[in-house]
Amino acid sequence: MQEVHGNITGIRDSQLAELKALYDCPFEWNEYAPRELIQELARHSCALNREIAVYVSRDGDVLDVTVGVIDSVPLLDLHLRRNSKRLSCVRCIHTHPGGSAQLSDVDIAALRSLMLDSMCAIGVSGDGHVTGVSAAFLTERVNGLPGVEITDVYPLKKLPQEAWMREIELSDQRVMQGDEGAITEPPEKAVLVGIDSEKSLDELAALAESAGAQVVGRFFQKRPKPDTATFVGSGKAQQLQLDAQALEADLVIFDDELTGAQTRNLEEIIGVKVIDRTTLILDIFAQRAQSGEGKLQVQLAQLKYRSGRLIGQGLILSRLGGGIGTRGPGESKLEIDRRRIREQITALKRELDTLQKQRQLRRRNREKNLIPIVSLVGYTNTGKSTLLNTMTGAGVYAENKLFATLDAVSRRVELPDGGEFLLVDTVGFISKLPHELVEAFKSTLEEAALSDLLVIVSDAASPDTPEQHRVVEEVLSQIGADTQPRIDVLNKSDLIPAGEEVLPIMPGALRISAKTGAGLDRLLAAIAGELRKKEQQLTLLVPFDRYAVMGELRQKGRVIEENYEDTGTRVTVMLPGDAAGQIAARYGDLIQKRVES
Repeated sequence: MQEVHGNITGIRDSQLAELKALYDCPFEWNEYAPRELIQELARHSCALNREIAVYVSRDGDVLDVTVGVIDSVPLLDLHLRRNSKRLSCVRCIHTHPGGSAQLSDVDIAALRSLMLDSMCAIGVSGDGHVTGVSAAFLTERVNGLPGVEITDVYPLKKLPQEAWMREIELSDQRVMQGDEGAITEPPEKAVLVGIDSEKSLDELAALAESAGAQVVGRFFQKRPKPDTATFVGSGKAQQLQLDAQALEADLVIFDDELTGAQTRNLEEIIGVKVIDRTTLILDIFAQRAQSGEGKLQVQLAQLKYRSGRLIGQGLILSRLGGGIGTRGPGESKLEIDRRRIREQITALKRELDTLQKQRQLRRRNREKNLIPIVSLVGYTNTGKSTLLNTMTGAGVYAENKLFATLDAVSRRVELPDGGEFLLVDTVGFISKLPHELVEAFKSTLEEAALSDLLVIVSDAASPDTPEQHRVVEEVLSQIGADTQPRIDVLNKSDLIPAGEEVLPIMPGALRISAKTGAGLDRLLAAIAGELRKKEQQLTLLVPFDRYAVMGELRQKGRVIEENYEDTGTRVTVMLPGDAAGQIAARYGDLIQKRVES
């Protein structure tokens, strides 16, 4: 049934009936906009003091009639095109109360984003007369984006009807030309919205850029609590709709979790893709995961998070173009029903359980060999991977982006005074870390929980380090990794200007630079000192005919003294607690002295 859409509050039934009659307005085959239609739009726009838009197909059928407020009208994504790269086969003809027939930034942005055949503006004076008409058409692509050609403002009597219809035909050809191949997929333009703090919005911007988006706008609105329907309130949502169009935004990212209803309502109002902070982080994880297990963990987290948000999600489920927020399991897997989702979650958990058992087996082998485990933990982008590379030459991917590395990596490190340990690089933490990620990556995070020592890496050059350190402590407590000894490290000290003190945030923290290597000798010494605290000293007299014992002692500990006597070799060795117990149980008859640390 043909209806009038948009802001129809306060419009009399008789006026609505006249607006509905616009659906029946006849078009000639070579007519861009009949004079009668333009005059009727101007008359109604003046009477209501609101913009009015009609959407017309190339066959001359009026597809939609929409009413807006004085400076805006919802520009609907109506399209009849064969694919997203072509024109929509729909033109928009709308009024500008106030007299100006010049196209606005919002008009041009909508022309591009909706790939309209044309955008037409009708200037309307205070007495309802048409002051002029202008139009815009898309042209050849530049850097992957279609150009725009804007006409002069014409009086109604001299409107070039046939010429503008021919311009649509030419535009349809030109928009497929140009250097589209230069940038086949330009970055998505994102608008950020937050109600927490400007700092949190700064971090959201870094996350968006890490995901590959271009931040074109940000809006902060301090609220005591989110609006249940639209998170920011209906008025702010309407403003976001205009700003998103003017900025040619492809998506709007909210700094907190949205409910399914909030997402649906916001997308209906704003008209572009809407995602929240959790979806953004999950998308980054989907991009970064390299190992099979990491990819499975991301899929599990995404399905768990989205399973309760699938029903009635509007644009999210109708998207075909992909982009930020849609990577990972893929749209086809997200559009299945709840029963199918539960089956897939069960299958993923089964695969992850198998991988977890394999990891536990590898961990038991390490424990059997009595190799201490030292885990690098900390906020994302504090330089943990760079530190691992510098200390071990691992060659792990490291970049100045949030969550540049996702999969846990471990390498052996030899201590200067003998012995070795396993250094493990773990995924970075972040504030508002999605619960689904903590759950899905719990098996990976166990590396930190089961470590002998934690090295907490912080960014010495960041003013947010105290808050970030607090977040790390909270996550460590959440995963049960709050009882091990730890060493606090302030990395990136090379970025502190000469003569300027590092913020006195963590007394006793080691200042290092993973990039230059400064301070790493002190870090290794500190690691050795912490690991040595668990060692025991044994002195054994090993007979010459049992010399194989010497090989086992060297493998499991550090020989600090070795003397040859008439009946054998007197050796003093430092051993981890478990190893000392094993040696004492097997070779108790050889022990001369035992010293607890």
